[in-house]
Amino acid sequence: MGFYERNRQQLVELGYDPARLPPGQYLTQRFPVLHIGTVPDYADLTSWSLRVSGAVRRPLTLGWDELTSLPAVSVTVDLHCVTKWSKLDTAWHGVRVSDLLVEAGVEAGASHVLAHGEGGYTANLPLSALSGDDAIVAYRYEGEPLAPEHGYPARLLVPGLYLWKSVKWLRALELLVADVPGTWERKGYHLLGDPWREQRYDAD
Repeated sequence: MGFYERNRQQLVELGYDPARLPPGQYLTQRFPVLHIGTVPDYADLTSWSLRVSGAVRRPLTLGWDELTSLPAVSVTVDLHCVTKWSKLDTAWHGVRVSDLLVEAGVEAGASHVLAHGEGGYTANLPLSALSGDDAIVAYRYEGEPLAPEHGYPARLLVPGLYLWKSVKWLRALELLVADVPGTWERKGYHLLGDPWREQRYDAD
C-alpha cells in the first residue's frame, strides 16, 4: 500500500469521509508555512488599510478598526495546498468578501479580482469564487489573531481553490474586467486552481 492509500485509510480511522480529500492530496494535522519573501512585521496597525478598488462605483479604504467593526462570520472549512497537503476543519473568523463588494458597488463588467498582498504578491480569482459565504477576509484563526506567518493581521480565505489563492497579508482587492495572472500564475500555475480538478499548473 502506497503513501496516499495509507493516508486515506488514516482518514477513515480518524472518522473522516475520504471523499473530503481532493485527488492527489494527503491529510496533515500540521499547518505548513509556505510563502514568498519575508514575514511582514506590524508593530501597530494605525497605518494599515485594506482597499477595494478598480471596477467599482464606490472605492473603499478601510482601516483596521473599520474592518473589524463590520459584521463578521465564523466559518469552518477544509484547506487544500497545491503542494498536495490538506488540513480539515479549520476555523476562521472575518468579514465576507461579498459584503465588501456590495459596499463597493461592483461594476457590471467586472469578472475577476486581483488580490494584493504585502511585498507585491498577487493572485487572480474569478469574481464568482468570492461570492460564497465562506470566502472571507479572515483576521482570526482557531479563536486567536492570525499568526504572523499565516497572514497577520488579515488574509484572504477562499477555501474552494488551492491555498495560494488565499493571499496572506492582504492589502487590496482590485476588481477587473478581464483575467490578469498573479504572481504564481505568471510562473506557470493554473489561472483558476480548483483542487477537485487538480488544476495545479497551466497545462492541467
